[in-house]
Amino acid sequence: MRALTVVAFTLALLVPATVVRAEPSTAELTRRIEKASVELERVVEAHNELREKIKENRTAVERLQDQLGPLEQQAEQSRADVGELAVTAYKTGNLGTVDALLHGGDSTSVLDRLGTLDHLTRQRQATIAGYTADQRRLLDEKTKLDVTLSRQAAQSRELSSAKQRIERDLAKLYEMRRQAYGRATERPTNRASSAADAPNVSGQAGVAVRYAYGALGKPYGWGKDGPGSYDCSGLTSAAWRAAGKSLPHNTRMQWGVVAHISRGDLRPGDLVFYSGLGHMAIYVGNGQVIHAPTFGRNVEKRSIDLMPPYGYGRVR
Repeated sequence: MRALTVVAFTLALLVPATVVRAEPSTAELTRRIEKASVELERVVEAHNELREKIKENRTAVERLQDQLGPLEQQAEQSRADVGELAVTAYKTGNLGTVDALLHGGDSTSVLDRLGTLDHLTRQRQATIAGYTADQRRLLDEKTKLDVTLSRQAAQSRELSSAKQRIERDLAKLYEMRRQAYGRATERPTNRASSAADAPNVSGQAGVAVRYAYGALGKPYGWGKDGPGSYDCSGLTSAAWRAAGKSLPHNTRMQWGVVAHISRGDLRPGDLVFYSGLGHMAIYVGNGQVIHAPTFGRNVEKRSIDLMPPYGYGRVR
């Protein structure tokens, strides 16, 4: 019995388990990759939007700090003026209406003294009111600055957390791509002559289109706006930056600053938005767009209907 038990135990070690987990097929991996890519690209665009807001806050902080200096000087001068009024009143006594009436003199001199009193009173009131307004303005600006700095700190923490999540999820996505395609990313293609292939488009739109052609074959890079790699909104913002126009590095924010047009009005250089503002491309004519597709892929030219369009925009 003991020998049989030992044999049975040995066989259990040597014979593989009958339940074997099948490796996912390439088709299944591709489906997972596409799903994960769409979800992760939305996270990246949220990251880009947050980064743009931090830029806006940084600009607001600089503006508020520039304003505080003059306001502090003005408030200090107002404080000094009020202090001087107080010292003068203490040393000389406060001229009142009764004093003006009790002093001798004819009616004309009394009226003159009352007029002087009224003028001095208005001066003092204006000085004190100015002091109060300056102090309030200074306090309001300091409060705005504190709120902006606090928001900026919170956004920076959120940005750091989002970046860690993206890097973690991206590692999983790249591992799936290795399993499905043998490598995590497509090989960059040498498209040195791509810009020369661009259609002849005049003006700033032509500059943007030629830039997009020059980016063909370059790798997708999340949060990047060139020149070595791009994400979708990074490519469109870089193309139009080359043409002298500033666009925020975020799909939703770009949608907010362009003029919305119909499909029939599309011209080369216009922007095409997809996937609930989760993706975008630049229109280059003949029903074609250039876009930075997704993680592991290279910038490419595709049909405008690579996915159902959300809307179309023209850079103002």
